[in-house]
Amino acid sequence: MKKSIIILIGLLIGFSSQAQQIDYYLDSGYVAEGYDVTAYFNNEAVEGSKSYTTTYDGAKFKFASQVNLDKFKANPSKYVPQYGGYCAYALATNGKKVDADPETFEIRDGKLYMFYNSWGKNTLKNWKKEGPTALRLKADTNWEKVKYKN
Repeated sequence: MKKSIIILIGLLIGFSSQAQQIDYYLDSGYVAEGYDVTAYFNNEAVEGSKSYTTTYDGAKFKFASQVNLDKFKANPSKYVPQYGGYCAYALATNGKKVDADPETFEIRDGKLYMFYNSWGKNTLKNWKKEGPTALRLKADTNWEKVKYKN
């Protein structure tokens, strides 16, 4: 009986450590390229500091101040970017994970969405023009198919 319990505990530990993890866009090793995800909710794109970092859900985050770090720690799910910080528009339109520009973002319905903006293509403009409500539903559906690391 004791041997069975030990084996069962070992299996449970093994399965929980192999659980799939959400894929975050981690250019430079940090979510949002090291920008402070709490600052976006003040409509600001502010670079974080290595002095104020934390790890959440296996991903590293930087913050501009201890106050912002504490704010994040108190309610991380409020501040984590949707779709792991990948471009919301690309997920909606082609179901692909595409990098996002940390200075191109939108707060909509209390959630942070990030967008690709390079080489003359700003997908936030397309997102707004084509209709965020419908695009968000498509992005949500596509994210469910691609959100885990391979």
